[in-house]
Amino acid sequence: MQKALIESICRTRTLSIVGMCKNAGKTTVLNWLLGQSRGRVLGLTSIGRDGESTDVVTGTEKPGIFLSEGTLFATAKDMLSLCDVTQEIMDTTGIPTPLGEVVLVRARSAGSVQLAGPSITAQLKTVSDRFFSLGAEQTIIDGALGRKSLGARTVAERVILCTGASYDMRMEKVVADTANIFRIMNLKKVGTVPAESDRPLAETLKAHGEALIPGALTDASVVPLLKSGVMRNVRLVVKDPSKVLLTPDTLDKLPLRNVALETVEKAEVLCVTVNPVSAYGWKFDADAFMKAMSKAVDVPVINVKEALQ
Repeated sequence: MQKALIESICRTRTLSIVGMCKNAGKTTVLNWLLGQSRGRVLGLTSIGRDGESTDVVTGTEKPGIFLSEGTLFATAKDMLSLCDVTQEIMDTTGIPTPLGEVVLVRARSAGSVQLAGPSITAQLKTVSDRFFSLGAEQTIIDGALGRKSLGARTVAERVILCTGASYDMRMEKVVADTANIFRIMNLKKVGTVPAESDRPLAETLKAHGEALIPGALTDASVVPLLKSGVMRNVRLVVKDPSKVLLTPDTLDKLPLRNVALETVEKAEVLCVTVNPVSAYGWKFDADAFMKAMSKAVDVPVINVKEALQ
């Protein structure tokens, strides 16, 4: 991995790892990051459950999450018996999960852990802030695209996007869909935020040439305005990239109509990692996959099967 990229990762105060699918190599990336701690105190939590040895969906073996002594982690109380590190409970959070309250723990020995953290953005921020109050120098949020981890982008400063052959049998679809998510995650951050309006979107755009979208931006709201000609030479602002639910086809039409799509909150995507081996029995040509993904995104692309193992 490039030295400059490693330095950027290590300088990032709050980092989110987002997986496009299961078995994208997210845990491999996480363990590599944990191994790069270089004596720094890290805080780790997960959106949903992670760290189990067998994937409950595919039945395949998964790499465990291995922590060094001194690392902080947040997990549900029922998970503590499945962690083989010596544990010192540092704080309780009052955050409920189906597996018990989320607690903050310091690993007093090296070993593997299982995580089941909060799933709401405000709760993630609470946990992250608590880590820093306990001496953490970096917080890592582990999540998957299909869960609520898109909201973690409003907590994290930077993101590592993980994708792989398990997403689909067709390499071209994996590349296209990953590139589309990358494009949404990398929306331009606004300089000025339009005033909120109670008017319908079409009226707001006609009156001001820009609009702050209070909720989700969908094809249902955008396509009719594109067809009518109202949505031309205007600016749309969403509160964060997770609110953009447009199909790739609709997203492609915006620049053709000179529609600027911007976001209030964002996290920079540092790199995209790829896993050419699927958990479902197929695999891609690694060189072809790397070449296609590198052409589709303008950040470094890392093969987790080669660069991180």
